[in-house]
Amino acid sequence: AAKTAAKAKRKDIFKRAEKYVKEYRDQEKDLVRLKREAKAKNGFYVEPEAKVMFVIRIRGINDMHPKSRKILQLLRLRQINNGVFMKVNKATINMLRRVEPYITWGYPNLKTFRELIYKRGYGKVNGSRIPLTDNSVIEQVLGKHDIICIEDLIHEIMSAGPAFKQAANFLWPFKLSAPLGGFTKKRLHYIEGGEAGCRDEKINNLVRKMN
Repeated sequence: AAKTAAKAKRKDIFKRAEKYVKEYRDQEKDLVRLKREAKAKNGFYVEPEAKVMFVIRIRGINDMHPKSRKILQLLRLRQINNGVFMKVNKATINMLRRVEPYITWGYPNLKTFRELIYKRGYGKVNGSRIPLTDNSVIEQVLGKHDIICIEDLIHEIMSAGPAFKQAANFLWPFKLSAPLGGFTKKRLHYIEGGEAGCRDEKINNLVRKMN
């Protein structure tokens, strides 16, 4: 019976993964179509607002105000080169603005979500940091939200689904490597040629260098 159940589970997981692949492909096609249509009408396509951002801590605690330290703890960014997924909303953006000199953030694409979670994903199980080598680790904690495998987890976070908070908190903050050559001009804002603050979709390039 256990064997049959395991086989059915594997089949279910495979089906879910297939469904997501189709969904991502359709979204990609829609985007191309909408851009093409806008161009034909001499307009330009405005992409919908991103729902999820990836936030990376880029500076240590030197000269840090206790309030800033507290916010970074709330964001679960206790160490340099730590990264977390967060929902884009007014409250989180306001919070990020208050610790802007210590962090950089932006809007990850599908490739970045997948590479981070597959390569560096660890789950929090009873307070321990457990590698996501087995789907049962995910199901044990998030099964009640119908998240039973790594592809479910990626989809829930990427789409900012109803269980986003639980899924994002289940993921241990990502421990990234320092980018080759380190960060230059950490104290300057990204738009001034530095590293801090919002870098929109350029976060994807940075994650590549740190993953």
